[in-house]
Amino acid sequence: MDYDLIIVGSGPAGIFTALELIRHKSNKKILLIEKGKPVEKRHCPKDQTGQCVNCKPSCAITTGFSGAGAFSDGKLSLSYEVGGDLPDLIGSDFAQELIDYTDKVYLEFGADTKVEGVYTGDAIKEIRKNAIKAGLKLVDCPIRHLGTEKAQELYYRIQTYLADNGVDMMFSTECKNIIIDDKACKGVIIDYNGTDRKITAEEIVIATGRRGADWLEKLCAEHHIAHKPGTVDIGVRVECRNEVMEKVNETLYESKLIGYPKPWKNKVRTFCQNPGGFVAQENYDNDLAVVNGHSYKDKKSENTNLAILVSHNFTEPFNQPIEYAQKVGELTNMLGAGHIMVQRFGDILDGKRTWPHELSKSNVKPTLKDAVAGDITAAMPYRAMTNIIEFIKMLDVVVPGFASTETLLYSPELKFYSNKVKMDTDLNTNIKGLHCLGDSSGWTRGLMMASVMGVLMGRKLAESE
Repeated sequence: MDYDLIIVGSGPAGIFTALELIRHKSNKKILLIEKGKPVEKRHCPKDQTGQCVNCKPSCAITTGFSGAGAFSDGKLSLSYEVGGDLPDLIGSDFAQELIDYTDKVYLEFGADTKVEGVYTGDAIKEIRKNAIKAGLKLVDCPIRHLGTEKAQELYYRIQTYLADNGVDMMFSTECKNIIIDDKACKGVIIDYNGTDRKITAEEIVIATGRRGADWLEKLCAEHHIAHKPGTVDIGVRVECRNEVMEKVNETLYESKLIGYPKPWKNKVRTFCQNPGGFVAQENYDNDLAVVNGHSYKDKKSENTNLAILVSHNFTEPFNQPIEYAQKVGELTNMLGAGHIMVQRFGDILDGKRTWPHELSKSNVKPTLKDAVAGDITAAMPYRAMTNIIEFIKMLDVVVPGFASTETLLYSPELKFYSNKVKMDTDLNTNIKGLHCLGDSSGWTRGLMMASVMGVLMGRKLAESE
C-alpha cells in the first residue's frame, strides 16, 4: 500500500480525522487529497471585481483546505441538538462529550474564547415566550464565533500543524473514483495532470462536504455503498436592518428557531444568522450560483442576514433529492441570468416583482451588490414558498418588523446533504476499509458536528493500530 490512510476532502471532518490521529501519536502514513487550494491561496476575485467571475476549475469560496468553513461565518455550535443526526448514531451524551473536547482543540488553535448565546436574563424569557406564542421552538445553543477572516487564520495554523507532523497533502487534485476489490476499498483514482493515477491505502475516508455530496451519491450507486434517501433544504437568505434584529442579536447572537407552518407542517428553521453580516454568492462546479451569509469579526454592515430553510424528505420511489434541489436553483439562476435574485417580502405578498429603483429607495440596502431584483416566486416550488411566507409571519411575532415590506429575500439558498450513508457506531460502511464523514455522508450539518465526526474517526482508526 502507498499509504495507511487516504482522506478525500480537507473540510473539518477530514482535517480532524488527521488531527486526532496525530494527537494519539499514530504512526499511520496519511495522505490528504483536496480539490481546491491551500487555505493561504484561497482568494475570491470578487473583492476586486465587485461581481462573481465564476472561477474555474473550482470556486475558492467552497473548495480548498477547511472547505466552505474558511469563508463562512465561522460559527461553532456547542450543543448536540444542532448540527445533524450524528447523535442518533452514537448517542446524545457521547456527542456532547465529543463537542466539548473538539471545542477545546479549536481553542488551542486560536478560536475566540468568548461564547455567544448564553444569556439567561429576562430578555431570553421574553423571546422564548413569544416563540411559543408563534408556535416556534427556540433551541438553546451556545455559539463560538470564529469570524470569516479569523477562521482562515485558525485553519492555516491547523494546516501547518498537519504538514509539520508528516501528513502529505495534494492540493488542486480531483479524486475521480475509489478502487473496490472483493467488497473492500483499496484506494482512490485521481486526475494527475490529465491522466488517471491510482493511489492505494488500507483505509479510505471520504469527507467531501456539501460540495461533494452529489459526487458521493454517484459513488454509492456505482459501488453499492449502502445508503438511504437523505434530506435537502430549500430556502432563502433573508436580510433586514440590524435595528429590527437588535434584541435577538444581543441576547442570542444566533436565534435557532424551528416551526411547522400550516398547511403541510414541513420542518422550517432558521440557520446561519449573521448580525452586521454580508450576503454572499457561492458557485458550484456545475455553474450553479447559490446564496450564503458571511459575518466578520471586524467589518460590519447595517444589516442582519439569516437563512430560512424548508426540509424536504423524500420517499420511495424517488431517490434524487440533490438533483431536485439543483433544478430549483438552476431555474432561479436562469431568471437571474446567472446571478442571485432578490425580492422584497412585501412585493411577494402583493404578487409583483421587485424593481431596482424600489430597492434604491428602501431602508434595507442589499449587501450583495450584484444581486438581481426580480421575482423569486417564479422559480421556487409552491410548497416551499408557502412554507417560507408562513414561517416569516410566525417569526414576526418573535421579532416585530421581520415581516415588513422592505425585508429582502435572496434565492436560491440550498443545502445539499448526501443520501445518508449507512454506518455502524465505529463509522464503518458495508464496504471494508471505507468510511464516509461530515456533511457529504448525510450525518452532519455544519462545522462543529463535522469536526466531531472527524475526531471520532481518528480515535477509531488509532484504536485499530
